[in-house]
Amino acid sequence: MQREPCGPEQPAARDHGTAERIGLARAEAALLAESLTRQWEGVVEASALTANDDEHDPEGSTVAYERERIRATRDQVYREIDALDRAARRLRDGCYRICERCGGPIAEARLVARPTAATCIGCASRAGG
Repeated sequence: MQREPCGPEQPAARDHGTAERIGLARAEAALLAESLTRQWEGVVEASALTANDDEHDPEGSTVAYERERIRATRDQVYREIDALDRAARRLRDGCYRICERCGGPIAEARLVARPTAATCIGCASRAGG
């Protein structure tokens, strides 16, 4: 479907609050990513300093499992940071409340619940997410 290109418009009063919410969410995600990186580095360092055979330790999770769990969580947080950055760009460009698929409006309640939403609920439902 062909739609009008987005362009910066006069920012609505709600845009300031939205930009603040996105900025806060991004700051929290960045802190979490830093913490997870430190945890991952700690696990890697600890495993390098020991000769334990954790793969056969019945008392707990393996170092490899813990390292992978932290890495996967950290990667998920980095994807969230990217999505928040895209949301901030869409807000600046005047496209934040416009569905990227159909060009229709994205409901305010959806954006409050999920600030990174780039599609309306109808398009998201049809796409399975």
